[in-house]
Amino acid sequence: MQPGKKNKKVSIRDIGRELGISITTVSFILNGKAKEKRISDALTERVLEFVERINFKPNMMAQGLRTGKSKIICLMVEDISNNLLFAKVARYIEEEAHSRGYRIIYCSTENKKEKATELIRLFQDRSIDGYIITPPEGIEEEIQSLINDGIPIVLIDRGLPGLSCNQVVIENLNSTYEAITHLISNGYKNIGFVTLDSNQTQMTDRLAGYQKALDQHHLSSFVKKLGFHQTTEQNVHEITSFLNTHPELDALFFSTNYIGGWGLQAIKNLNLRIPTDLAVVSFDDQDLFRFYSPTITAVEQPVQAISKEIIRLMLNALEDNDTNIHQITLPAKLIIRESSLPATVNDEHVFFK
Repeated sequence: MQPGKKNKKVSIRDIGRELGISITTVSFILNGKAKEKRISDALTERVLEFVERINFKPNMMAQGLRTGKSKIICLMVEDISNNLLFAKVARYIEEEAHSRGYRIIYCSTENKKEKATELIRLFQDRSIDGYIITPPEGIEEEIQSLINDGIPIVLIDRGLPGLSCNQVVIENLNSTYEAITHLISNGYKNIGFVTLDSNQTQMTDRLAGYQKALDQHHLSSFVKKLGFHQTTEQNVHEITSFLNTHPELDALFFSTNYIGGWGLQAIKNLNLRIPTDLAVVSFDDQDLFRFYSPTITAVEQPVQAISKEIIRLMLNALEDNDTNIHQITLPAKLIIRESSLPATVNDEHVFFK
């Protein structure tokens, strides 16, 4: 068999004959099941090197018709291009899925029900094996339709009350409660909460954690809700106006890291010093917060643990026919940095610049 030779399309039968091994062994290796089937690393490497050398491309359509599986998983998030959490989760998921012979296709809903519905209906005709979804509000009917068709679903980041399907979420309420309690213990009493105008479970849970901490300490709440589809300039302007309207605020909590980015710009526009004039904490850590001056306290989501649970649930459903419903809640970690330290008048190294 000559590498690159323009003859009839090579099949796994041809590969097996050329290498002197069974068709089944070739199939297991090409489908990422070598370790599962206890095929040696040496033989696996030999097969993979050979198929690369001859530029072998399996006929996925024929394979799908034969097995009833496309080996494709759809990852549908609100915005994979502008959300660091989803981008990191996508990378981990793709690595693990690829090692098991699956491919991932990505799409973004912009957190819009209409776009999510359109995408789901599009993919229903394309034999997608399973869906990993951050669901926008109002998408329950479409997801229930997938469930009724026996297609594995894993919801991530937020759940949909009333739907019986797998989900992996963060302990949003208690994580936010811990962060607000941290601010209170450092002497901050007038703590604002900037969030999205959303009824999604992760947002309502974070707001509930904020309110729980304030109620326990008999403190007043100051809540600002932003529209999801507003521009950066609009959101920075609204946060700036919120701060001007409430000069008594001595701390702010941002319910997402991108809101935190808008908030830092608003604080800079007002020439406020962190934490001397205003302490800052954000949900969902990012590189910006670690390198900022001063560094920003943040709630860190366990990206790797989230990713492992997501792909574990999906592959168990696809390969082991696990029909049980698993709703997993993972803890987050408060990373304390300079922005939430007790404010001191002369501590210039933590001034915002």
